[in-house]
Amino acid sequence: MEKLWILKRIKGDLRALVKNTGIEELFIKILINRNIKEQKDIIKFFKGNLDDLYEPYMMKDMENGVAIIKNAIHEQKNIVIYGDYDVDGVSSTVILYKGLKRCGAKVSYYVPNREEEGYGMCISGIQKLKEEGAQVILTCDNGISALEEVKYAVNEGMEVVVTDHHQLSFKTLENGDKKYILPEAHAIINPHREDCEYPFKKLCGAGIAYKFVQALYRLFNINNSETYELLQYASIATICDVVDLVDENRIIVKEGLKLVNQTNNLGLRCLLKELNLDEREIKGYNVGFNIGPCINATGRLKTADLSIELLLSEDEEKAKKLANTLYELNKTRQEMTMENVEEIIEELNEKKDSLGKVLVIYKENVHESIAGIVAGRIKDHFNLPTIVLTKGKEMPKGSARSIEGYNMFEELLKCKDLIYKFGGHPMAAGLSIEECNIDKLRQQLNQNCTLSKEELMPKIKLENVLPENYSSNNFRAYLEMLEPYGKGNPKPLFGAKNIKVIKGSILGKNKNVLKLNLNINNNIVKAIMFSELMEEFIENLKEAYGELYVQQILNEGVQDLYMDFVFSLDINEYMGRKSVELRVQDFRI
Repeated sequence: MEKLWILKRIKGDLRALVKNTGIEELFIKILINRNIKEQKDIIKFFKGNLDDLYEPYMMKDMENGVAIIKNAIHEQKNIVIYGDYDVDGVSSTVILYKGLKRCGAKVSYYVPNREEEGYGMCISGIQKLKEEGAQVILTCDNGISALEEVKYAVNEGMEVVVTDHHQLSFKTLENGDKKYILPEAHAIINPHREDCEYPFKKLCGAGIAYKFVQALYRLFNINNSETYELLQYASIATICDVVDLVDENRIIVKEGLKLVNQTNNLGLRCLLKELNLDEREIKGYNVGFNIGPCINATGRLKTADLSIELLLSEDEEKAKKLANTLYELNKTRQEMTMENVEEIIEELNEKKDSLGKVLVIYKENVHESIAGIVAGRIKDHFNLPTIVLTKGKEMPKGSARSIEGYNMFEELLKCKDLIYKFGGHPMAAGLSIEECNIDKLRQQLNQNCTLSKEELMPKIKLENVLPENYSSNNFRAYLEMLEPYGKGNPKPLFGAKNIKVIKGSILGKNKNVLKLNLNINNNIVKAIMFSELMEEFIENLKEAYGELYVQQILNEGVQDLYMDFVFSLDINEYMGRKSVELRVQDFRI
């Protein structure tokens, strides 16, 4: 698929920033591309530490919320943490449970079943907790939109403290303004509140749970250093909930990853061993693509209680069994996802000319819990906004994933008369819809879609041309300082034009790695590419030059092939020595 390469030009004189920060100009440009422009923010990005975390009591209702929990602990009331089944919900639950236990609380936790209860608080869950003697409910990663559920719990005589990071519910007034609505809880801690002056609004649920424990420990005269151990769970959640890795989130992840790499959590150690990561440095990538999916798999296919039990386990045999369960569940989830994705892509390829600009797919055999993952993969493959629906208990339900420039939430809002229930934000949404309305929804979304051909092209945003000193120790050190990568701080991409390709070699047990020998600045350097991109590279060369020419590239090499490349830069370590490796992310013949 043809992609649009965009090189952002930075206007203005950067010499003052270079002089005052001591940071190389290229890396100043990279931060400006991430909208980090002020001197103090640039310094904080590279040198921020735990001292730069904000005061938890700046968050509206924090003082009130921790006072309620302190009082409940002193009176030995039954406190229930009402969590969620994804990585953020699991991590938030673990942070609050460990924190409250340290303060002497009589505390338990409750996580709703994904298929039976769905996301967030539900009346049946609250009824069950009431029957079991719950007196105080402390939510994490949910609750801000549970207007009826919170009201019900309060009317049943329970105290409710909401900690959440999601957007507030609102009503649109006749003049178009939004009137925000808060649940009738005893305390509501959410930085998105209009009356909250907390300076950073992008914490995930576990980040807010961590701030809550910080504030609570202060009431119990527990040294703040004891909260440090909890940062590892907050860092895992911050990466996996795909919030922007800037400001406070960046500090949480940087410090938390240090703890993950030397973790004393028995369950996490067992999971790392199960994943063959116990003797490697754990980076953000490993959390997002290895650890997180295992924690998520329990809530998708069984119960998230298994993940919480793992992270709270103090029994080695039990922890090993739980870690293996998580690993196997994730393998099952991967197989299910792959099967669904391949089947859907094959079907869509057969009618490629009539797909439209918005894909609405109804597939009864997609497991409800992986509809979002499947939608994301289909969206990536075709670069089209995608909705994947599956057969729910009462009606079809599913998930939507969007592309840049298409606000999925607003577009669904225009079709609300066809949809039974939906919610979400510009890039993702969940919905339930009567089967008889699916074709109508597809038709209306496509009629309303104004995306141009250029807007539908995948975009690759380049930081700069590949610098000549990319392999130097100094450049590598700056690259390491840019980590951890993630949303809001993507791995930088560099362009290189008219590069001579000398030879290629297919490597790997599964023959899914292509190593290229390239001539860059009169130096012979190696670059690698993987899997689908490798297949696309070989097919494109065959179409342009023929099968024999490709075989020549892969055998003795050629002297007349010049191409443009987009590279990311990976840092490899071998025998104690670090080096920068070029990874091909895109190419043009």
